[in-house]
Amino acid sequence: MHIRIVFSLAALSAMLALPGAAQERRASHCIALAQATPGINYLHKASWTAPVPEYSVRIRYLAHASFLIQTEGGLNAVTDFTGFTGSADFTPDVVTMNHAHETHWTAHPDPAIPHVLEGWGAFGEGIGHHLDLGEMLIRNVPTDIRSPYGGGVEVAGNSIFVFEVAGLCIGHLGHLHHMPTPEQFAALGRLDVVMAAVDGGMTLALPEMVEVLRRLRSSVILPMHWFTDYSLERFLTQISGQAGGEFDVIQEGDADITVSLRTLPDRPTIYVLRPSYLRDGE
Repeated sequence: MHIRIVFSLAALSAMLALPGAAQERRASHCIALAQATPGINYLHKASWTAPVPEYSVRIRYLAHASFLIQTEGGLNAVTDFTGFTGSADFTPDVVTMNHAHETHWTAHPDPAIPHVLEGWGAFGEGIGHHLDLGEMLIRNVPTDIRSPYGGGVEVAGNSIFVFEVAGLCIGHLGHLHHMPTPEQFAALGRLDVVMAAVDGGMTLALPEMVEVLRRLRSSVILPMHWFTDYSLERFLTQISGQAGGEFDVIQEGDADITVSLRTLPDRPTIYVLRPSYLRDGE
């Protein structure tokens, strides 16, 4: 498999113009063993336009597989960007996309977005990203997807994107179709927060996804890609039975969560967020 690394002078210039470029990134432990921090103290119900607390990251569930990741320094990243984040007048600094289905990408992203990171390259070749925005580092680990062309496999057609910010490692599994290989798990490293597709059909089957989450042992698991409360409950029931009480579950009806190294739970916790697009005046 050949992975293409994409950089450009234009992207570098755009990066320097971002508000977050002046911020220094707190060192993360993605590729090191993480020590669990006892206690849990999530912050809720802050407007998405409010400043992010010191040494923290705010994550808002927009819809389907799209999340807004916001930093203390004012950087805004949107995962699996479809071109729509809500009625608010909002332009993210960086977007990531996967192309398994049209609900995970757009062919016409706003040209005003400084950084558009596609999770695929030429068919079967994949792509590699290592985008350093100062306060945030974004990289990807390619995985295979089921090909729309005759039911085969598109090698490296999906990307697991990792956001290193505020000392945290935040991973978005994308449209994952297979158990990651040992090499892929090693490339991911420690993920403090992981966004995982839990539909159990269009992506990875539920028993395999549960095994992925058990292997990752992330402090915070954010379910995504669930279509109804029934499919969400199927996942919660599956992980409760299969993992035998390894995971706590919190459902408080919030659309966002604010996390920091200080407030990570001391055991893996599934935090169910309710999707909510961005609106002005919220």
